[in-house]
Amino acid sequence: MSTLVLTLITGIGLGALYFLVASGLSLIYGLMHVLNFAHGAFLTLSAFIGWWVAQSLGTDSWGSFLLSVLAGAVVGAIFATATELVLIRPLYERHIEQVLVTVGLSFAAVALFEGIWGTDAIHIAGPSWLKETTEVLGARIPNTYWVLMIAAILVLAALVIFLQKTRYGMIIRAGVENRSMVTALGIDVRRSFTLVFAIGGAAAGIGGVLAMHYSTFVSAHLGQTLLIFAFIVTVVGGLGSLTGAAIASVLVAVLQQFANFYLGGTGDFIVVILLAVVLLVRPTGLLGRKA
Repeated sequence: MSTLVLTLITGIGLGALYFLVASGLSLIYGLMHVLNFAHGAFLTLSAFIGWWVAQSLGTDSWGSFLLSVLAGAVVGAIFATATELVLIRPLYERHIEQVLVTVGLSFAAVALFEGIWGTDAIHIAGPSWLKETTEVLGARIPNTYWVLMIAAILVLAALVIFLQKTRYGMIIRAGVENRSMVTALGIDVRRSFTLVFAIGGAAAGIGGVLAMHYSTFVSAHLGQTLLIFAFIVTVVGGLGSLTGAAIASVLVAVLQQFANFYLGGTGDFIVVILLAVVLLVRPTGLLGRKA
């Protein structure tokens, strides 16, 4: 029983991490129709800056931990904003060029990060509570998973409230549906679209810092590794659907954990099979809409 509980809860916690990484990707595609392959670079740079902030303030402190998460969100937002202004804005509606330029940026970013921080992984330490466990029905659950779940819930709630309840959220949704009409009303839609990238980058930044604590290291390839699962989650959940991404994150991660434990470490293979089945049976994903 305890093994089942452990596998299930750690799967949900891993799903929370996948959602944190995939939420910004899904948001940007859902509202802007931009498939951003440089999303992993936002995550990696935020993780490195978060590590630097924590090192400067003391790693065994909740204050430094929270400030590192905040710094990661700010850095991710700035990086994403600069990417949209310089590279993406001239290429709206030119999807092949968008893919090429974001793939190029991702490769260049990895090379830059290796040049600055080296090619070896940097092991990190956080608040001692994160290294401890909490007992649930006889299973000892690492506390890191609880932090991931809380962060994912807060990010999802913040994104939904922003899009559904705020003026800018309504402008963004209206601009996506009918850009010319919103522009005719005297509203600068481009500024709203840049805000979408900033929010997506901030979500990636939060995911990057927490991924660093989950993995207990940071490296130039951290974002690229997680980006693979972020794309799988985004496709399975339905391109552009935040709710679909949240459901798919948990589904993919729980399936991966159970397969790793009960089927001899075949979790990644099973996830790829799931992706293939979804693409064959329901190409739009669980909650995706037909274009």
